[in-house]
Amino acid sequence: MIDTNIYLSRWPCRRLPCDDTPTLVDKLRKAGVTQAWCGSFDSLLHKDIAGVNSRLAEECKTHGGGEKPLLIPFGAINPKLPAWKEDLRRCAEVHKMSGIRLHPNYHGYKLDDPDFAALLSGATEKKLVVQLVIRMEDPRTQHPLLQVPDVDAAPLEAMVKQHAGLRLVILNGLMSLRPDLVDKLTAAGVSFDIGMLEGIAGLARLLQSVPLQRILFGSYFPFFAWEAAKLKLQESALVRFQVEAITEKNAAAI
Repeated sequence: MIDTNIYLSRWPCRRLPCDDTPTLVDKLRKAGVTQAWCGSFDSLLHKDIAGVNSRLAEECKTHGGGEKPLLIPFGAINPKLPAWKEDLRRCAEVHKMSGIRLHPNYHGYKLDDPDFAALLSGATEKKLVVQLVIRMEDPRTQHPLLQVPDVDAAPLEAMVKQHAGLRLVILNGLMSLRPDLVDKLTAAGVSFDIGMLEGIAGLARLLQSVPLQRILFGSYFPFFAWEAAKLKLQESALVRFQVEAITEKNAAAI
């Protein structure tokens, strides 16, 4: 099982269960996860992105490394900071990361920003998977001094079409994105995790409009309980090949 939406370190507003890496790793292994794509909560508010990525890479190596590593680091890049190109280079060449995870709403840029376009070009050139996070927290529970709106993904379809070879995964987007935009993005080759998919038989309903190969298992653990993502697989009437595709094969293909 590949979990494409895991975070290490501490959520800035409160402590979470399993927010220390050894406990998190133990939980994932017992749950049957064989690979976890990890970002860092530090990337939201820390300005020293290079330091965030170095700690993330080291944490993954120390607690989830080995011949078949469990923790796969996805570095943070903020294209509004002066050294972002060096941060991108270090993710690819120094830390040997498979991808990057972007938080435009926390880093203060829109998806029609030329710097974002340049970042997508750089990531595509370095063959990095790009994960774009639409939402980190429900607006109703956000701290009064940390109100962060969802990312406006409307310009994304045009951006994807301009970057041939881009491997883009949307995290935490299925709750807030318009269905017509989801349809256009999946047609353009974008994949989505199920971290914020809601409703009874949510996966079965999603498969009526989104191709199976565009759906990835993502738990958004430890912000969400890991079991909540597993339950989404169990309460929809899925056949074995669909479960295997969502939990492993689609992510492995990316």
